[in-house]
Amino acid sequence: MTQPIYRTATRQELDIMSGWAAAEGWNPGLEDADPFHGADPDGFFVAEVAGAPVACISVVNHAAEMAFLGFYICQPEFRGRGLGMALWSHALAHAGARTVGLDGVAAQEANYATSGFVKLGMTRRMAGQLEGQGDDAIRTLAPGDLPQILDWDRAASGYDRAAFLTGWLDDTASRRSLIAPEARAFVTIRRCGEGVKIGPVVAEDAAMALRLIRAALAELPSDQVFIDLFPGSPLAAPLEVLGFAETFAAARMYKGAAPQGDGRLLAIASMELG
Repeated sequence: MTQPIYRTATRQELDIMSGWAAAEGWNPGLEDADPFHGADPDGFFVAEVAGAPVACISVVNHAAEMAFLGFYICQPEFRGRGLGMALWSHALAHAGARTVGLDGVAAQEANYATSGFVKLGMTRRMAGQLEGQGDDAIRTLAPGDLPQILDWDRAASGYDRAAFLTGWLDDTASRRSLIAPEARAFVTIRRCGEGVKIGPVVAEDAAMALRLIRAALAELPSDQVFIDLFPGSPLAAPLEVLGFAETFAAARMYKGAAPQGDGRLLAIASMELG
């Protein structure tokens, strides 16, 4: 095998990474790549063999104290050759002394533990159907809402991820964000290869979260709805009552001190960037 090269991915290669994620069944959003890349352009990596990428990973530095790892994929014909672990080590160096979080498949949980990651709980992907419903207390974002939302998200997640959210909250053909100003709550919905995903959901309680979710579905209706719940989210039981079922679960793990949010992060934005 030609000696592999481990390097930072280009923006165009992030589209390749998203395609690999789709092939793995991760069902990425149709327009995820730009806000992902905008969060940390130096945080995406590939292993290159004979001039072509064959494996990828991301370690996105959100803040001075926090990074998030995702997109850990190696093409099947190159597995078992040590490429993935070498790329893993190369990418983790980008985080420096930051805490690093990840949502990892259960089969890799033991491997992540050997690298110093400690499990906090399970991120649960819930899937189901739900009718959209407009709400007078909820509206789409206006430009002036961004500073307030960044403050709410910082408190909810326990760290600042302004670079990511500034792009994520932009309205596009396939992504919308809504705010409930009086409730200090917000939500994003986006179209994916299959259905829509909803997240993040930042709200005081499950009742407000469900109002946000229904309002989001009034903006972008879909027969398939996926919501990735933060570990211990109180949204789980109400969604199950509504017929939602868990289709996938990942171990939420941290290397370093886990961030301390205020309990209002009920659903995450993505398993790639947290």
